[in-house]
Amino acid sequence: MIFSPKRNLTVGGLLALVVVLADQVTKEWALATLFHDGAVVEVTPFFNLVAVWNRGVSFGLLASDDPMTPYYLSGFAIAVVIGLLVWLARAPSQLLRISLGLIIGGAIGNVIDRLRYNAVVDFIDWHAFGYHWPAFNLADSAISVGVVFLLFDSFLGDSQGSDPQISKGNGE
Repeated sequence: MIFSPKRNLTVGGLLALVVVLADQVTKEWALATLFHDGAVVEVTPFFNLVAVWNRGVSFGLLASDDPMTPYYLSGFAIAVVIGLLVWLARAPSQLLRISLGLIIGGAIGNVIDRLRYNAVVDFIDWHAFGYHWPAFNLADSAISVGVVFLLFDSFLGDSQGSDPQISKGNGE
């Protein structure tokens, strides 16, 4: 396999686009069905659909009533996405390209919410034995799965189809 920044960005970029589209479609559905009356839809004994506006980051951290907070958080996320795109262009393995595409797509999906609504639309609620995981969305799921894949890739190293030229360090 020949190392190609254009190919890397295409693979990761297409996956990011799929994540953004799926995330936005599911959030539009949640807004149309759950957010009008604050409904809680019990799907199973351990899974609900709920209406939650997350004004912070993961688990509501850094939430604030400051009207600039969504812009600060979005700016930070965009800076991270730019760094991840540079990494994606140089990604030597398919698993790394997939990981970064998932993370980038999830980050962009949540940035869109912050810029549109000044908060992120969360609606997935897992719970058991009276304990609820904080509500989340498809973008959050993509980021989490992407991070898990990123960890797998870091443990697998060059065994996951890395470009042999990149592995040698000469890149020629």
